[in-house]
Amino acid sequence: MISSVFIHRPRLAIVISIVISIAGVIALGALPVAQFPDIVPPQVAVSTNYPGASAAAVEESVAQVIEAQVNGVDKMIYMKSTSGGDGSYSLNVSFQVGTDPDLNTVNVTNRVNQALAQLPPEVQRNGVTTKKQSSSLLQVVAIYSQRGSRDALFLSNYAKINMVDTLKRGDRSR
Repeated sequence: MISSVFIHRPRLAIVISIVISIAGVIALGALPVAQFPDIVPPQVAVSTNYPGASAAAVEESVAQVIEAQVNGVDKMIYMKSTSGGDGSYSLNVSFQVGTDPDLNTVNVTNRVNQALAQLPPEVQRNGVTTKKQSSSLLQVVAIYSQRGSRDALFLSNYAKINMVDTLKRGDRSR
């Protein structure tokens, strides 16, 4: 068969394998780079503030109302909420992997808008924020002083002033 040709002619087998390898390297540079598949479920964050309320009051008057409406939104996996003692409330709604985050945000926003009339007037005045978010780690930046001449507070301030906005914009000019 064909295998006997390569067994009896090893130089031919080497030449063909080198040609295939070179073609693969050339094709590797020409192929488009696909993004990694999504492994983290997309999330939508809902947050609001109820000034002067305790965590129990936020739970009763805000969390239960919003969660009752949001529960059962299309392709939702689970949701996690936090009511703070300072009157803050946050809800993270996780969706199935592969769903459209923009569509998920619209669906959750529609559900939150249905619950808005049942919320306390202070919460209605402050508004309820709904936005998509990703819990996957995209980038880690570590800043250090090479000779130890700068302390952590200086480096933190330097990063906030000079780097954070540039990294958020994705500006590659620097």
